[in-house]
Amino acid sequence: MTTESFAIAGESVKPGQQAQFELPIAKLMSGTPVALPVIVVHGKQPGPVVWVSAAVHGDEINGVEIVRRVLSQISARELAGTLIAVPVVNVHGFNSGDRYLPDRRDLNRSFPGSLRGSLASQIAHLFVTEVVSRCSVGIDLHTGSDHRINLPQIRADLDDPETLALARAFGPPIAIHSATRDGSLRQVAADMGTRVLLFEGGEANRFDEASIQAGTAGVRRVMAARGMLADVAGPPGECALSRKSRWMRATRSGILSLNVESGDGVIVGEPIAAIHDPFGKRLGTVKSRAQGIVIGHTQHPLVNKGDAVAHVAEV
Repeated sequence: MTTESFAIAGESVKPGQQAQFELPIAKLMSGTPVALPVIVVHGKQPGPVVWVSAAVHGDEINGVEIVRRVLSQISARELAGTLIAVPVVNVHGFNSGDRYLPDRRDLNRSFPGSLRGSLASQIAHLFVTEVVSRCSVGIDLHTGSDHRINLPQIRADLDDPETLALARAFGPPIAIHSATRDGSLRQVAADMGTRVLLFEGGEANRFDEASIQAGTAGVRRVMAARGMLADVAGPPGECALSRKSRWMRATRSGILSLNVESGDGVIVGEPIAAIHDPFGKRLGTVKSRAQGIVIGHTQHPLVNKGDAVAHVAEV
């Protein structure tokens, strides 16, 4: 809580100003430097420090557009507190359209990282040192992967009352209680005392307008709930809560015909997909083994037996 200049990466941002920085990561084999892009919006009034990040997985680009829209809709002169925005965390993967880093490491399994470890470890260390350590709340933006699309949703520690309140303020169609994983950004931030919301919405390598709108409004609502903004992007809708989700899987190999979409309600035993062979012969049916809401599904019509077809959250 301060109206003094905000220090980051050896630089300072005066109250009521916005500044952008490039934090050096490494060089490409060609010698071209690679840097972590950071935008700091430092309000004129005292308030909390919050971060919003995207593209921890390089092909999950929805969040990049969400960050851009949030920044276009706020002003440092009207802001209380500080927003640290990192639109592209995995710069290498973003430039190549790849989920992973060049050494095939998953950045979201590499936190807290180290100064002299792998490339993923060094990026993780830089992000934790310069961003996470300064924040009381973080919002990390993701999408589905591997030809899957996700309903806009929050994953977080819903057993923590303050995190639950932030999830409700975000206002997604559903919030899912999710334990942290070793090496994840969310786990390391939580260990440092930071409340973290992980937003999922849309699919990799695509802009999904509904998810972008939900994410943009949600980030602004969280900032308003923390007293950073006077206005909100409309009241949040009803947010269902879930403590368990499970994937429904293909019973045979073949060509998939889905009967459901993200957001649909399903009951146990309901047929959610059919599988045919190339001649049109019906090979099998995928039935829901849970009652709840479809929060994601495959976009790929060709499946092998056991492939994930639809993700159902029990509510």
